[in-house]
Amino acid sequence: MNITEVRVRLVKKEDSKLKAAASITIDDCFVIHDIKVISGTDGLFIAMPSRKTPEGEFKDIVHPINTETREMISKKVIEAYEKELANAPAEE
Repeated sequence: MNITEVRVRLVKKEDSKLKAAASITIDDCFVIHDIKVISGTDGLFIAMPSRKTPEGEFKDIVHPINTETREMISKKVIEAYEKELANAPAEE
């Protein structure tokens, strides 16, 4: 499996833990939208797309089956986020 494209949309709220939303393309044929980049107590992490159940819980709609795949997706998305952040125009 290859992640062939990562697109990042920065969140403009300074006080928000949500820093960006990303989309990844896998093998030029499958896209996952709304991967969230979140600032936590131990640094940045990703959260896969989810929906709220009638009981109020959030369940992932898609997610990696193994640790290696989760780490690869996380690394690629966070790298793309940091690159997008570095290229973003400075706020006045």
